[in-house]
Amino acid sequence: MPNDYVIAIPVYDGVDLMDIAAPYEIFQWMAGNLKDRNVQVYFVAENLLAVTTRGGAHGGVQFTPHKTFDMVQHVDLLWIPGGDPNVLLAQMGNVNYVRFIQSRSKNAQYVTSVCEGALIAANAGLLDGCEVTTHWAFIECLRNYPKVKIAKGYPRYVRSGNRVTGGGISSGLDEALFLVELIAGRKEAEDVQVMMQYFPDPPVSGSIPGSTTCPPPLEGNLPVGKKKG
Repeated sequence: MPNDYVIAIPVYDGVDLMDIAAPYEIFQWMAGNLKDRNVQVYFVAENLLAVTTRGGAHGGVQFTPHKTFDMVQHVDLLWIPGGDPNVLLAQMGNVNYVRFIQSRSKNAQYVTSVCEGALIAANAGLLDGCEVTTHWAFIECLRNYPKVKIAKGYPRYVRSGNRVTGGGISSGLDEALFLVELIAGRKEAEDVQVMMQYFPDPPVSGSIPGSTTCPPPLEGNLPVGKKKG
């Protein structure tokens, strides 16, 4: 339909649960509120077999994707999630996954990632020339991609043109609300915030320690790119 707005979240075994659950929840609230657009939010994968989130048999959540890659030919918003580092390497070399995000990003209004999903996007060439962020522990991994500009500090999310990248895991909440504002306006974003009662007030006050290395197994094994000298 002409007024369809398709949000696709390409998933895989080992994906971080909050990387996909947070945006799904927020985008679904937006979908239920909008009257002028038929917003569809899909978990998409190579096939319709059950996917298990990070944690595997010892704690992963199992669910079934809504659509296969071939069933979703047009995407308005592409959200690339992070996951287990070993799995990230596998997805970077997964021709079907990479082909999907590259092809659907061409006509997307927004191409986004959260957490280490930025590494998958950068490896696919989707973040060339953009200022980006990722989980604080994986910032150094982005230096393998000289065409990518790394944002200073550890922002919750960064917009660079029609690319939006988020920091670690919970950053997806702020990032998704920001995208709701871009898509549907500030009032709609605030309505979703209120409905979800999202007014963070954590009981602890830890601080980001920072990192000077790209964690294994990613260090030395990222498929493309060269570190800046």
